[in-house]
Amino acid sequence: MTAVSKIVKSLINDNTVMVFSKSYCPYCNRAKAALKDINVEFKAIELDVDANGSAIQAYLAELSKQRTVPNVFVKGHHVGGCDDTLAAI
Repeated sequence: MTAVSKIVKSLINDNTVMVFSKSYCPYCNRAKAALKDINVEFKAIELDVDANGSAIQAYLAELSKQRTVPNVFVKGHHVGGCDDTLAAI
């Protein structure tokens, strides 16, 4: 297991709601705002700011089969992107 895969799996397993995001992405911002609006605590990693962001996004594509952000996980399970997250709320 690579260091990046360990980081990602730890983030997903240690946070009830984990959002992999990019700070400038309107879909990411919409999903995070919706979670905040219903008082859901979540951890967000901004992949455009994180030093390992590109490697994390590449690993997430393998793990979730989703290349886009936001990439949202709830209780260790992949929810999907913005539309999937909004539909699940």
